[in-house]
Amino acid sequence: MDIKKIRNIGFAAHIDAGKTTINERILFYTGRIHKMGEVHEGQATMDWMAQEKERGITITAAATYCQWRDHHINIIDTPGHVDFTAEVKRSLRVLDGLVVIICGVGGVEPQSETIWRLADDFRVPRLIYVNKLDRIGASLDRALTEIEEKLNAQSLLLQLPVGEEADFMGVVDLIEMKALLWDKDLQGAQYSTVEIPEELIAQVNLSRERLLETVADTDDSIAELYLSEEEVPLDRLKAAIRKATIQSKLVPVLCGSALRNKGIQPLLDSVLDYLPSPLDVPPAEGINPYTNKKEKRTPSDKEPTSALVFKVMGQAGRKLVYFRVYSGILKEGQRLLNTTRNRKERLGNIFRMHANRQEKVVSMGPGEIGASTDLKWAKTGDTICDEKHPILLETIEFPQPVLSMAIEPSSRSEMDKLEECLALLEDEDPTFSYHKDEETKQMIISGMGELHLDVLSERMRRDHNIQFRTGKPQVELRETITQPVEVTGKIDRVFGEGEEARHLYAEVVLRLTPLEKGAGLQIVDLTAEKPGAAKAVEIVETIKQAIENTATSGVASGYPVINTRVEILDYAYEAGKSTEQAFSIAASMAMKQGLEEGKSVLLEPIMELEVVTPTEDIGDVMGDLSSRGARIGGV
Repeated sequence: MDIKKIRNIGFAAHIDAGKTTINERILFYTGRIHKMGEVHEGQATMDWMAQEKERGITITAAATYCQWRDHHINIIDTPGHVDFTAEVKRSLRVLDGLVVIICGVGGVEPQSETIWRLADDFRVPRLIYVNKLDRIGASLDRALTEIEEKLNAQSLLLQLPVGEEADFMGVVDLIEMKALLWDKDLQGAQYSTVEIPEELIAQVNLSRERLLETVADTDDSIAELYLSEEEVPLDRLKAAIRKATIQSKLVPVLCGSALRNKGIQPLLDSVLDYLPSPLDVPPAEGINPYTNKKEKRTPSDKEPTSALVFKVMGQAGRKLVYFRVYSGILKEGQRLLNTTRNRKERLGNIFRMHANRQEKVVSMGPGEIGASTDLKWAKTGDTICDEKHPILLETIEFPQPVLSMAIEPSSRSEMDKLEECLALLEDEDPTFSYHKDEETKQMIISGMGELHLDVLSERMRRDHNIQFRTGKPQVELRETITQPVEVTGKIDRVFGEGEEARHLYAEVVLRLTPLEKGAGLQIVDLTAEKPGAAKAVEIVETIKQAIENTATSGVASGYPVINTRVEILDYAYEAGKSTEQAFSIAASMAMKQGLEEGKSVLLEPIMELEVVTPTEDIGDVMGDLSSRGARIGGV
């Protein structure tokens, strides 16, 4: 496969902006599918999971490929919901270009900004497609303003809409200076190229002038032609736009209405014309794990093999590993090294993915995206490479889970099955984790939000046939004292009768002092500083152990005691009477008395929270936080 003719692109946007609908049209117009399915009907090709069909949203990033103008395009359709941002992040790690979808009505929405920041982090060139221009209230001008202000992007408008809202019928191409009109009765498969409508000529000429001026600012040769008022050749103009786009100096903007089948073919043309091939992006960089030196891998089949695993998923009871090949050729049966795990692997079947369908191939070259079911040790972010030429590519960092839920199997017999299933989900999803709380003995699962955990719970019930209950995790509170106190614990009693009678005697003096937040429980032995004090290591250790045991259950509500300093000031003993048991009882009595006299109080958990909000909403947000008991530390 000619690497120059490969495009690895993703579609990303705020939820309900139309990513999957655009994907469906692309697959239809490129001949990958023969009937368009609609998201709202649960028939979209890329939304293949049962939960995606039912909810009408994309949950997991799905990969496919198509052919357009003799080019091979690998596509990853990413979720738009904030709970699944990790899917966008791991996709961006292996993509060369990104198409960001902006709703013509909603404009630049919060998740659009998040995606833009991630694309900046990964230095991925972008196109913008303003969708839904047939909707009431749609405005291309407003969308462009928000792109400039909220995304801080230098936009380059390549098209103007023909008609507004319900009368939207096509676009004017500002590069070719032609109008493209779609026939509503042909599912958008064909469009007519006509002269620019008379009423739009003035606006088109003004927009064309702005386009040339913007491109001239990034390219000296275009600037010379523009300033001398010469005609700019089409091929040179496209080359200049392509160069500026790949360098992220400009962001071309196109428009249309995916649901009404308008504007998709020009978008595909622009993907080929302006977004990079694997040869147009910098070589993959990594570290040789043996020499610890930096190395590079260029997209050539003559280079040593290297690939990055960016997604792991269970499918039909098997582990499916998605990867991007950066150099060399992956072949069926090839022996590889998982550099991240320091494990040897044998590559089995290789597939090109079409949503959840696997299309087997014998090999894959540089720049291609595929999957395999036979990589035993591979996890998200791992590098697989030639055994003789090891390299460790940059991995993918994911955010920590933010929301937790308690989960309990319906019966004891289900526990092993549940834990096995949770381990599989944790392997698939780096933003999901589980653990057993040692204090409450509850099994806790954690994810990125309510929807995230809800979807995973549904998968466990459907795909793994596990019955369980969920609920809120029990919160383990803490206690501390509010004032210093000095107390004495003393035991002087006879236990039992006759020959079995035992006389226990011990006396322990403690001083308890409250400490600042985060100090924990501190136990300090000061008996050595007292003149004439009888010092014995065993006795002090027994007293310390008794204090620790008593501190696990405070007197206010029975929760562990923290942020307290306990000083052992003195102890008294008598030979034959002062046993370890006696000192343990005396120290425990002193500790309980100290907690009571020190006015022990209950501490609630504190979470540190940072909120990013537009200036005009600061008052409302601060009021809402204050009503929930928050203490505003700064603005």
